[in-house]
Amino acid sequence: MKRDFLFACYETPRGKLLKQLEECYLRRAITVSCKQTILQIGGLGWENQFIDCSLYKNYTVLDAKNLGSNEARKIQAKSYNLPLQSNSVDMIILPHLLEFDANRFQTMREVERVLKPEGLLVVLNFNPWSLWVRYQYLWDKKMADSWRGHFISRARILDWLKLLNFEVTLSSDFNLNSVKSTNGRLNANRHAFSAAAYAVKAIKRRYHLIPLAPVERTNPQLVFANSMGSPTESSQHD
Repeated sequence: MKRDFLFACYETPRGKLLKQLEECYLRRAITVSCKQTILQIGGLGWENQFIDCSLYKNYTVLDAKNLGSNEARKIQAKSYNLPLQSNSVDMIILPHLLEFDANRFQTMREVERVLKPEGLLVVLNFNPWSLWVRYQYLWDKKMADSWRGHFISRARILDWLKLLNFEVTLSSDFNLNSVKSTNGRLNANRHAFSAAAYAVKAIKRRYHLIPLAPVERTNPQLVFANSMGSPTESSQHD
């Protein structure tokens, strides 16, 4: 499925509402310092509506077609082969990228590689169970490369994140009139049919094993009862 489907959806009346909700959500989701490094994989073109690039100078948009706001720093590269050092990014945003990426799991591995330990990850996807999304897809199926499409359920995203040692902290639903959030996996599919899209926020966890020092074995020593007395007591008995 081509990413042109996303931009076509944003031009519809419902898509404009979804865009506004996602804009507000991303503005609240960016909680890192302006001096930290933020990477957005997949350009939208309206990044300046939820991020002040003059303040967040380390905000970078990576896109294979060089899409993205002109105010942001941009890198033209493939998402499944990030030209970045490991453990170098504080926050990564994936706005409707995985569902249009044929190498989506390799992209997730690259995200895990370049993200710092305790770094933040935000994923936005269409809800595959949404009637509006399915109708829009069938109506505009010329934007796709198959009838079935590649929409990804939230349950699968959660499984991928668990496999890559991410801890999900927040799960949100975009219902075209409001955003409903729950902590972690709790009630993850509560608004499955009414939500047009969903978002997942997670933290990259790294657990280090602490090696135990070997216990030194010492030879047991026998202590006689009369050796416990003081020297003064021994002299008195003599």
